[in-house]
Amino acid sequence: MRVVIAPDSFGGTLTAQQAAEAIATGWARTRPHDELVLLGMSDGGEGLLDVVGAADPGLQHHEVEVAGPRGLPVTATWLGGERVAVVESAQACGLSLLAPGDRDPLLTTTHGVGELLESVRATGVRRILVGLGGSATVDGGAGALTGLGMRLRRADGSGVKVGGGWVGDTDRVEPGWIATEWDDVTVDLLADVTTPLADAAAVFGPQKGADEQAVATLAAGMDRWAAVVERDLDRPGLARRPGTGAAGGLAFGLAAALGGTVKAGAPVVADLVGLDAALRDADFVVTGEGRVDATSHAGKVVSEIAQRAHTFDVDWALVAGGGAAPQGVVAEWSAPDGPGTDPAGEVASAGARLAARFTDGGASPRA
Repeated sequence: MRVVIAPDSFGGTLTAQQAAEAIATGWARTRPHDELVLLGMSDGGEGLLDVVGAADPGLQHHEVEVAGPRGLPVTATWLGGERVAVVESAQACGLSLLAPGDRDPLLTTTHGVGELLESVRATGVRRILVGLGGSATVDGGAGALTGLGMRLRRADGSGVKVGGGWVGDTDRVEPGWIATEWDDVTVDLLADVTTPLADAAAVFGPQKGADEQAVATLAAGMDRWAAVVERDLDRPGLARRPGTGAAGGLAFGLAAALGGTVKAGAPVVADLVGLDAALRDADFVVTGEGRVDATSHAGKVVSEIAQRAHTFDVDWALVAGGGAAPQGVVAEWSAPDGPGTDPAGEVASAGARLAARFTDGGASPRA
């Protein structure tokens, strides 16, 4: 039996590649003669570079020093080939770059994302894929615009400070030279949410360290920011479009400044890693993530695997840390009470239990 193993990462414990390897280890323990095809997956969040790099070794790793989420320098990596570059915004503004006590979206900025993108553009690449997940920011992409070379001005002409807490001070946006430099570059913004900019502060602020008062400040700032950007960059109605709130509004800022298109990340990544080709000859598919919930079935990796498995008439199942499986879907939970000291071992054991559900020669598991 040919089994495709294509999970997302497991919530800070295992990368997508590590999760796939762990599931495969357990599966082979029970069914050693099956052919296993491992494809790490991503919806555009942290781990995107690992997934795409594993699928296409021809892409080259590049490093550049940029401002981190609190302004201190960090080294960000991006992948590039002749036709496309892949950028992970969390490399410059990621929540994982900060200790818990330093997480404050009133202060954090996406400035380094703009610097990173400008570095990529300067190499001559004409298509850039930008993963938006895992940010520590709610600045509407204002910092990224300054990193790209734009100027944000207060009413008195002074510059606006970086950080989500000052976005609402913006009275005008001056595009400067970037108005033409990016004309022939296609930018795809890979999101795993459909949240518009107006809801970004309330939805994402608490996850990134904002209390109730900070959320109110951020929300008011986003309203003012949206009005100014839509006027000065001629993007009427952009803030109401689904997905513009991704990464605390970074999607909005990059869509406005660069003409970027917000797309669901999972389908784009699935195409990049060759998921359809793998499914075409598959007998069964295993996917998973750290915790399966309602959002898993709305544009993330699990739902993308489910849709494509249906297209190719292939049964599928889940190995996940915990949660609730869709009706009729077989699932094995590796850590329903939370991960222990050996997440890879727990996932391998769940993979072994899933494999044991199969009858000899069968392509569908026993319930």
